[in-house]
Amino acid sequence: MNKGIIEKSVADSADMEKINAYSRRTLDENEVYTFTLRLCDNEIDRDLECFSAETLGALAELFKGKTGIFDHSMKSADQKARIYDAYIEKQEGETTSYGEELTALKAKAYMLRSESNAELISEIEAGIKKEVSVSCSVEKNVCSICGKDRRSGECRHISGKKYNGRLCYTRLEGARDAYEFSFVAVPAQRAAGVTKAFKIGKEANMDEIIKTIKSCEGSVELTEKQAQSLGSYIDELKSEALLGEEYKNELKKEVVKLMSLRLPETDRELIASVASVMTAKELKGFRDGLEKRDKAPQPQLLSKSDKKDRKDNSQFRI
Repeated sequence: MNKGIIEKSVADSADMEKINAYSRRTLDENEVYTFTLRLCDNEIDRDLECFSAETLGALAELFKGKTGIFDHSMKSADQKARIYDAYIEKQEGETTSYGEELTALKAKAYMLRSESNAELISEIEAGIKKEVSVSCSVEKNVCSICGKDRRSGECRHISGKKYNGRLCYTRLEGARDAYEFSFVAVPAQRAAGVTKAFKIGKEANMDEIIKTIKSCEGSVELTEKQAQSLGSYIDELKSEALLGEEYKNELKKEVVKLMSLRLPETDRELIASVASVMTAKELKGFRDGLEKRDKAPQPQLLSKSDKKDRKDNSQFRI
C-alpha cells in the first residue's frame, strides 16, 4: 500500500522482542495492537519543503521508541502508541518531482488492546484515523536555488517561485532529533500525510528562535524555558514600543507647536494631521530644522520689501 498512511500488520516473535524492549513487563501478541506508518518521504510537500534521503535515514534511528499522540499534545494522557521500529523503504520505479528516487520513512508502532484504546483501534481499522504527523528538528533549511540556509537570513529566494525554470523549495537536512508522531486531520505531505512540527534546540538563543519561527512554514515547538524567554522578550519589546510611542507623541507636539508659530495662517488641525502620519525620524528632522532656523541670527539690514517702502537712507544713519 504505497500511498497509505497506516497499514495493518501482525506482530511476529521478532516484533514482540522489540516491543518488549520498551515495556515494563513481558507482553504477548494478544495484548497489543500493531500497525505500520508511513511517516514521511523525500517528496516536496504542501509547505514546499522536503526531507533529504540522508535526513530520512538519520530520522529512522531517532524515531525508534518515540510515542504516538494526538495533535502534538504534550499531555501524558494523550499518549496512545509507541514506535518500536523504523526503517527506510525505497519506492521502486518512483521518483520525486525533482528527479530523485522516492524514499519513504516507515515505522511500526504498538498500543495496548484496552477498553480506552478500543475506539481508536476501530477507527484505524475503518480507515478513519490514518493521517499522521511527525515532530522533529533539523540542522538546516536549505534553499534549492542558492543552497544557503534560510535561517541565516542570507537567502532571498521565495518558495514556490521559479528561477530560470527551477522551482524554489526548501530541503530539510541534518536530522537533529525526533520527538513524536501524532494523529492529525490535515497532513502536509500528500503521500505520507505529514505535518512537520519543528522543535528548537535547548541551547538556542533568541536570534535562533526568531529565525526558526520566521523560516518555518509549519508549526514550531519550544521548551518551557524557551517559551518563557520568548514571552519576556516580547514584553520587553512592548515596553520599548510604548516608550517609543510616547517619544513620537512628544515630537509631534513639538513639531505642531513650532510649525504653528512659523505658519500662523495655517490651520493647526491641518498641521497636526500632517504630523500624525510622519515617522519619528521625520518628526525629529522637522523639529531640529525648525529649531535651528529659530536660533539662526537675524539680519540687521532691512529686507528688500522694506527697502522699497523707504525712499531715504535712514536705515544707514547712526
